[in-house]
Amino acid sequence: MSRLLTVFFVLALTACGSTSTVSVGGRAVEVPSVTAEEHEKLLASIGIYDDPELAEYINRIGQRLVANSSMPDAEFTFTLLDSPDINAFALPGGFIYVNRGLLAYLETEAELAGVISHEIGHITENHHGRRKSQQMTSTVVSTTAYILTGSGELYDAAQMYGAEVISGFGREMELEADAAGAEFMHRAGYDADALLSVIGVLKDQEMYRRAQAKASGKPTGTYHGLYASHPRNDLRLQTVIRTANTLDIDEQAEDPAQPGEFRRQIEGMVFGASAQAQGEENRYYHNKLSFTFEHPKGWTVKAGAQAIVATSPDGTSEMTITLTRRDEALSTEETLKGGAKGELSELRELDKFGLTGTTAIASSNGVSKRLGVIDHKYRYLFEGSSNDFAANDPALTTIIESFRPLSPRERVTGESRTLHYVQVPRGATMETLSSSARISNAEDQLRLINGYYPSGEPRIGDWVKIIR
Repeated sequence: MSRLLTVFFVLALTACGSTSTVSVGGRAVEVPSVTAEEHEKLLASIGIYDDPELAEYINRIGQRLVANSSMPDAEFTFTLLDSPDINAFALPGGFIYVNRGLLAYLETEAELAGVISHEIGHITENHHGRRKSQQMTSTVVSTTAYILTGSGELYDAAQMYGAEVISGFGREMELEADAAGAEFMHRAGYDADALLSVIGVLKDQEMYRRAQAKASGKPTGTYHGLYASHPRNDLRLQTVIRTANTLDIDEQAEDPAQPGEFRRQIEGMVFGASAQAQGEENRYYHNKLSFTFEHPKGWTVKAGAQAIVATSPDGTSEMTITLTRRDEALSTEETLKGGAKGELSELRELDKFGLTGTTAIASSNGVSKRLGVIDHKYRYLFEGSSNDFAANDPALTTIIESFRPLSPRERVTGESRTLHYVQVPRGATMETLSSSARISNAEDQLRLINGYYPSGEPRIGDWVKIIR
């Protein structure tokens, strides 16, 4: 898996542009919040994992924790993302996101509740609103723009800004989120010690990544994943959890986890990258060249050996797309001008989705064409024509301006792997159980998802996860 450990996405008040007032401990507190539109854009960038029952399971756990939090009347939204990365994060306004990639490495509902409660803690303690660092604000604004305006892939934003963004909460706020989350867990009936188990799971990931980097001779880099600031044996966190587990509350709730429920919910879940691409009806997707563009409803797109041609239903309008090698000595504008026939008008630069280009109209002998040049690994050349150019130029322009790289959720990656539970038969080891997984470093991966990294063996009859 690439980017085994990703970062929290945390957005500051200046990035979000709106606030809401909630009651915390009887006092009104104004907190920053993202809008529903921003939430939808984030979902469009990553995609929702298509398992309504599992999504409802996560929502049920989350809402139970909220009901036992310091903001029981606040509105929280819990979303299961179709991302293989081992991560969960909170955005201001009560938006909590859990990646399906994280679930594969958890063992119990209490561990999942620990992750969710920690994220709820960031919201209830108003950590997004309390950060004052101008440098942090600037970085977060850049990250937000990168994600929400479509000027690049979401995962690339994480890679670029991860080190700066993760430092935004800091050690003390992370402990505050731990303390709050542990209390919410205890009140909801979960064992807060599960928070420590989750840290162990994620520290195993850190150890594995370092071992892989050392074996390949690459730099190990710095760890910026979930609970990055927590040592494996964190005495302050252990004290926080012990305190939460001894809270004197009027009525101790029963453990809400049903035996075997967590195992049943993630049985068959996709592991790693999903081969099932998620797309929109009026977009064309080219998996091999990793690009997509929007076309008008009813248009057909055909890919040939020399060009890709989009054609209107009546055949009177079409856009032809060809590609050539990029010549760094020539700008996209120079390439467009060099290939154009006739007089150019409406010449302008394109800078969207992390790509640069140029578009213009070329007119000759009373015939106009929409031209475009965009760089994306190669140099893509667009030529659009129509019997009624004035009426159909907006459609031709849309094809050019909507051209962008595929997002991870849109890319078909091959055969999906899925996660399944089996009981360990006599004589089986992690090595033999991983022999049919058909993934790189299969034994290490099975050890990681089952909590046996870097060594150890399950007992006969234990339930373990395997990958098919």
